[in-house]
Amino acid sequence: MSRSVSTLTRADLAETINRKMGFSRAESLDLVESILAHMCEAMSDGENVKISGFGSFILRDKKERVGRNPKTGVEVPITPRRVMTFRASQLLKERIAKG
Repeated sequence: MSRSVSTLTRADLAETINRKMGFSRAESLDLVESILAHMCEAMSDGENVKISGFGSFILRDKKERVGRNPKTGVEVPITPRRVMTFRASQLLKERIAKG
């Protein structure tokens, strides 16, 4: 079963706000940008972001560890870093499963 994958963009979100809320296109795009900027700022400050009914963006600090180049087998150190993961809410998981 082949499935075409499309991408939801900032412009798509702004267009939906424009249609459903009646804001101008510029106001709608500003609103989307403002929300995304607020989320990015929170995560930059080390906060997790939880959107009820959608999911959580979770930050984790990974320690330094030794990795291995799969082609050569040579061990290399992997530096400590902060990573972000997304954990979907149960509601979102259920909606996705229904297709």
